[in-house]
Amino acid sequence: MTDTIVTATNLTKEFERGQVKVVALDRVDLTVQRGEFVALMGPSGSGKSTLLHLIAGMDRPTDGRLLVLDEEPDSISERALARWRNHHIGFVFQSFNLIPVLTALENVELPLKLTSLKRRRRREMSITALKLVGLEDRHDHFPRQLSGGQEQRVAIARAIVTDPDIVLADEPTGNLDAASARDVLSLLQQLNRNFGKTIVMVTHDPHSAAAASRVIHLDKGKFVDADPTA
Repeated sequence: MTDTIVTATNLTKEFERGQVKVVALDRVDLTVQRGEFVALMGPSGSGKSTLLHLIAGMDRPTDGRLLVLDEEPDSISERALARWRNHHIGFVFQSFNLIPVLTALENVELPLKLTSLKRRRRREMSITALKLVGLEDRHDHFPRQLSGGQEQRVAIARAIVTDPDIVLADEPTGNLDAASARDVLSLLQQLNRNFGKTIVMVTHDPHSAAAASRVIHLDKGKFVDADPTA
């Protein structure tokens, strides 16, 4: 496997809204190297979340080529793609997406249930992930018993519990107060610097983008400033 995690060439994504064609991404080129922390920044509708979903294999491009970890997600069957995503991709959502009736530990364990690991090993790995995000003392708490910042840290623990090659974060601080947002960004930086995790984060906030080592600006489906392959 090469040190290039993501390679996009002339990547295009179009949507049909009634009889109107909307171009969400317009022939973008991008490379992301292993160990980078990249922020995709732009206003609502700029295409940044669309790009993140394509990298995750959650959507398929209209045109162009996308390689992620030397694979083309677009060419993988849905069943194989689910396994590939579970093994290689960790996704952090703005709205946390925790299951209300499950504890923090049970939420973190969910991706591991798609593996052949024994229950004891799944629990050990989930506890380790919660320790990494500083919530080892909250493993038996339900989401309603946690603050927004703690919920997002549980979501990050769930994203990293399988030791994925790349962590994709879609507005991870969008629903948080300033102090919680700083904590989450600091955690992402630690995962990047101390554990070598490759991170691609979508944000519209300059303060959040400043946590990354490289910032790429999008507008109307195009990159609008510095070379995104630099």
